[in-house]
Amino acid sequence: MENPHGHPTSEHSLLSRWWDMILQWGMGESIFRALLGLTAFAALFLSTLFLQNFYHRVIQARTAEQQKQVVQLQQQASLSLPPLLTQQSARGLVRQTSLHTIIPNRPRQEVVKYVVQPGDTVFGIAEKFGLKPQTILWANYYTLLDNPHSLRPGQELNILPVDGTYYQWQEGDGLNGVARFFGVKPEDIINFPANHLDPNTIGDYAHPNIKPGTWLVIPGGRREFVSWSAPIGVTRQNPAIARALGPGACGPVNGGAVGFGTFIWPANKHYLSGYDYSPETNHYGIDIAGNQGEAVYASDAGVIVYAGWNDWGYGNMIIIDHGNGFQTLYAHLSALNVVCGQSVGQGDVIGAIGTTGRSSGPHLHFEIISSSAKVNPWNYLPPP
Repeated sequence: MENPHGHPTSEHSLLSRWWDMILQWGMGESIFRALLGLTAFAALFLSTLFLQNFYHRVIQARTAEQQKQVVQLQQQASLSLPPLLTQQSARGLVRQTSLHTIIPNRPRQEVVKYVVQPGDTVFGIAEKFGLKPQTILWANYYTLLDNPHSLRPGQELNILPVDGTYYQWQEGDGLNGVARFFGVKPEDIINFPANHLDPNTIGDYAHPNIKPGTWLVIPGGRREFVSWSAPIGVTRQNPAIARALGPGACGPVNGGAVGFGTFIWPANKHYLSGYDYSPETNHYGIDIAGNQGEAVYASDAGVIVYAGWNDWGYGNMIIIDHGNGFQTLYAHLSALNVVCGQSVGQGDVIGAIGTTGRSSGPHLHFEIISSSAKVNPWNYLPPP
């Protein structure tokens, strides 16, 4: 650098002298290379800072866009997807984790055994296995005798895989006859897996190759219940029809009170403690709640045509003929206050609640018979 007069400045002279000395010592080339290296390093450092800043801004912009898209997906999913798919995170959809494996129910193919527990009923057992109550009775005739009151804790019951009946094959049976009796086709019996029958070796349907004593499931089969209660139509004109039921049957009855055709509750309590009216389970009355020894009342006026023990599950039983086409029945009594042929008025005490016969506890089994048919008492009694 020169001053206004064209002479070099002192600073320039000093630098020149230093540079000359460096050249004399032979270090010029080394210093030059070092300066080039520092320049290159500085350029690289500045480039790196610039690129980092640039990419940081790009990533921030992309992240903001992705978050915006996630929010939009959440809003759309909450409107159109079930709860399982509405759970979101910043990374997208999240799968729900289940700790339990759900195995679909498979149809049962075999007959199983069930031990009756305290508190069980025919209805409850049927519901537990997805069957109709009558199937429980039909599969266990020799245990329950078609009577739901015969159920006792500790009994071992046959539980069919489907609704139907259970039949023990007898010597001389034919497939056509058995199928017709239960209202099914022979092939229904042959092809049912639990029966383990081979259609190729069954032979003649009239004399099939089925060993006597073999138990067969009759899928969809039905049969009439065996009557274990009083016969229908025990009237004052013909009370002896009930003689087959036990020693409580009466002889001929003449005259006597006639009912009003309306009925009152035969017990102090007006609610159930047991089975309801249920023809599908061979239960044609209602089990009215009551304590042991509580009074039982004549539901309508009439004449006693049965008073005593019933051999078929009712225990101590009374039947009143009302002389107008109706009869009423009172069962499981602990005591009787009337005798055969006695006239009673509506509301008279005729006995006491008990648990005699096939009964799961103290209650009054009450039936109404009209024109030789057992009807639903709920349709004739006043509202509780």
